[in-house]
Amino acid sequence: MNALRRLGASLLAPVIAVVVAMIITSLVISLSGSSAGDFWSVIFSRPVDRAIVNIVNQTSLIYISALAAAIGFRMNLFNIGVEGQYTLASYAAATLAGAALFPGLLNVVLPLLLAVLVGAIWAGIAGLLKVTRGVSEVISTIMLNAIAITLVGYLLNKYGVHVGNGVRSTVIPESSRLDGWTFFEASDGPVWTLATLALLLGVGFWVLLNKTRFGFDLRATGMSQSAAVASGVNVNKMVVVSMLLSGAIAGLIWMPSFFGAAHSYGTAFQAGLGFTGIAVALLGRNQPVGIIFGAVLFAFLNEQSNRLTLETDISVNVVQITQGTIVLAVVVAYEVVRRYRTKLEQRTVAEELAGQRQPAPSERATT
Repeated sequence: MNALRRLGASLLAPVIAVVVAMIITSLVISLSGSSAGDFWSVIFSRPVDRAIVNIVNQTSLIYISALAAAIGFRMNLFNIGVEGQYTLASYAAATLAGAALFPGLLNVVLPLLLAVLVGAIWAGIAGLLKVTRGVSEVISTIMLNAIAITLVGYLLNKYGVHVGNGVRSTVIPESSRLDGWTFFEASDGPVWTLATLALLLGVGFWVLLNKTRFGFDLRATGMSQSAAVASGVNVNKMVVVSMLLSGAIAGLIWMPSFFGAAHSYGTAFQAGLGFTGIAVALLGRNQPVGIIFGAVLFAFLNEQSNRLTLETDISVNVVQITQGTIVLAVVVAYEVVRRYRTKLEQRTVAEELAGQRQPAPSERATT
C-alpha cells in the first residue's frame, strides 16, 4: 500500500502541471476570442508521418540540450550559456567539416570532437570565473551567450559563402553526410543518424550520476556543499569539471541536424534550443528518463503548432504559453507533492511507532 502511495505521489505532480497548463491555456485562448476546443483538437490529433519524423528528430536535439543543462543543475550551477556554447561549437564544427580536410568518416568524427572541445572551453570560462573570482555563473554565461552569438555572426559574415541575401558556411561533401533512416515514405524524410547521440548521451548521463564516484560527488555537492567539503570533495574542481561536461554536451546539440539535413551553418541553423533545454531539464527534474518525456512533449507541441495557422485562427505563440505554464506549474506541483510525501512518510513512521508501543496480547492478559 505504501509503495502504491509513493507511486501515486510521484505521478501526481506531472498530472497537476498538465491540467493547470491546459486550464490556463484554454482561458488565454478564450479571452483572445478564439476557440479552445479547436486548439486542443489540433494539438491532440494524430501527427502525419512527416510530423512524426520531425518530432523524433527534434526530440533528439532538445534532449541533448536538456542533458547539458541538467549536469549543471544537479550541481546547483545554472548554466544559462548553453545557447552560446552550442552556437559557437556548431559554427566551428561546420567550418571544419566544410573545409573537407579529412576523408570520409574522419570528416564527421573530428568536427564532432571539435564541437565538444569548443563547447567545453566556452562553458569552462564561466566555471573558472566562478572559482577564481567568485563571478556568478548566471551572469557570466549570459554575457558569454551574447559574445558567442555576436562572434559567430561576425565570422560567418566575413568568411562565409554569400548566397543571395543569406550567408552560410561551406557545404560539407556528400561522403560526410549522415542522412539517416526512412521509416515511412521517402518524401516524409529520414530520422537522422546522429539522433542516436541523444540515446547514448542519456545512458552515459545515467551511468555517470548513479554508477561513478564523480556522480556521487556531483549529487552530494548539489545537495550540500558544506557536507561535500567535509567528506573530502574538492568543490572548486567539481564546479569547473561540471561546467566543462555541460559545455561539451552542449556542443553536440545541433550536430544531428547539421550532418543529417542542414549540411552547412547558416539560415538552417536552429537557434533557441539552449533555452528550450533549460525548460525541459526543469520539467524532467534533471533525471535522464524524466527529460525524455519533457523533450517529447515540447517537440510534439512545437510540431503540432505548425498546423494552427492552417486549420484555426489561433497564433502559434499560444504553444509557448502552454510550454511556459507547464514548466512553472510542474515546479510548483513538485514542491506541493514533496511536502505531501513528507507528511505521508511522517504519518507512516508515526503509525509504525504507535504499533510497536502497543503491548503484546500475552502482556495484556497478564495485566
